[in-house]
Amino acid sequence: MRVIVVGAGKVGYSLAQYLTQEKHEVIVIEENEERLANVQNTLDVMTIAGNGASPSILLNPTVSKADLLIAVTDSDEVNMIACMAAKQAGIKRTIARVRNQEYTKTDKIKFNKALGIDLTFNPELETAREIKRILLTPAALDVEDFARGRVRLIEVKMALDSPHINIPLKNLTLPTNTLVAGILRNDRMIIPSGTDMLLPYDSVFFVGELASIKKLENDFAVRRSRVKRVLIIGAGRIGRNLAIMLEKAGISVKVIDKDMARCQELAEALKEGLVLCGEGTDIDLLTEEGVGEADAVICLSDDDKLNLLIALLAKHLGAPKTFVRVGRSDYISLMEKVGVDVVLSPRLLTVGVILRHVRSSDLVSVSLLEGAKAEAMEIIVPADGPVTNKKLKDAGLPAHTLVGSIARGNTVIIPNGDTVLQPGDRAVIFSLPEKAPLVGSLFEKK
Repeated sequence: MRVIVVGAGKVGYSLAQYLTQEKHEVIVIEENEERLANVQNTLDVMTIAGNGASPSILLNPTVSKADLLIAVTDSDEVNMIACMAAKQAGIKRTIARVRNQEYTKTDKIKFNKALGIDLTFNPELETAREIKRILLTPAALDVEDFARGRVRLIEVKMALDSPHINIPLKNLTLPTNTLVAGILRNDRMIIPSGTDMLLPYDSVFFVGELASIKKLENDFAVRRSRVKRVLIIGAGRIGRNLAIMLEKAGISVKVIDKDMARCQELAEALKEGLVLCGEGTDIDLLTEEGVGEADAVICLSDDDKLNLLIALLAKHLGAPKTFVRVGRSDYISLMEKVGVDVVLSPRLLTVGVILRHVRSSDLVSVSLLEGAKAEAMEIIVPADGPVTNKKLKDAGLPAHTLVGSIARGNTVIIPNGDTVLQPGDRAVIFSLPEKAPLVGSLFEKK
């Protein structure tokens, strides 16, 4: 597929990098000379210097024959205009990053249709939603929902004294309709077999029917009480969205930010939450505001190193759970090793959204896990695909791939080798990233 990426900032660069790794033909359009030079020197892509919303550039035959245009500049307006112009130039599908919720507040579908944009996405809003999901599942380090909420994937940390460690998975008694989909051990992702065992401090990915997964959390995870109080450091886009969401969910919210204008804006939006203007690294301020009494401290500044420092300070002062937002996904493993509980990357969330639209029309969602060490995909089995009406053991799935669950009608199935994939099934598949494109190809329509 030929893909145009408009904007070579952090998100645009990451998109171009992942799409190139999946063997797509990528063209990057960027006005900034420094950003463009960085792409030219490090990625095997075609580059064009200029404005991605310019008709003269979009009418270039090399560009206008593209299958997809993704606009991720720093300007919502440029992104929207680029998509509109791209459709006029003949590009089939368009995706725009639109951060200002005022544009899509009333009716997102009508807004997109009127402008000729196939998809708008907001990385900061998606990151806030992801943090909220994890907070409302106290035992989990990550939570992903599939099959319209009927299937859930959670990541939990195995306790040193867990009764379930050092037992082969084939002998492990799990709640009905659940499965171990992956094990992260020593920074390496394992797609397990029946002979693998869970070890202390493993990060384990369980997948299964929602009700069964909720039961499993109590038995397999390090127990945590329900989150009631949250301290947020940073009142940027993610922090503002998150604070409002959590307050609506009945959680007590306290926010610290050094920018007075941001503080005033958020204070007006919250009904009961407290907003303080100050430095997140001020130990006296953190102590005074009871950082150790918060159930979770969430560090959301734009500085990765500062977020890490604040998280470690919060841990030192007694905070039981810390979240950190990172711009560089290669920091994820490092932060987890030094004690941060949950590390989230808006860039990786964005890449997951885009990959769904690039790979296949039957791919419902893609979640990149643990800094893209694994992928969880939801794919609808087509009526006439290569794997349709075949037993899993005969479907030709690549190694290091596991079909964790199948949603069929109102039933959730934990499959085995004799399970037959039927048209319309929603299969949740856990895979190493290098195998994911091949998995997708097996589920494409003939």
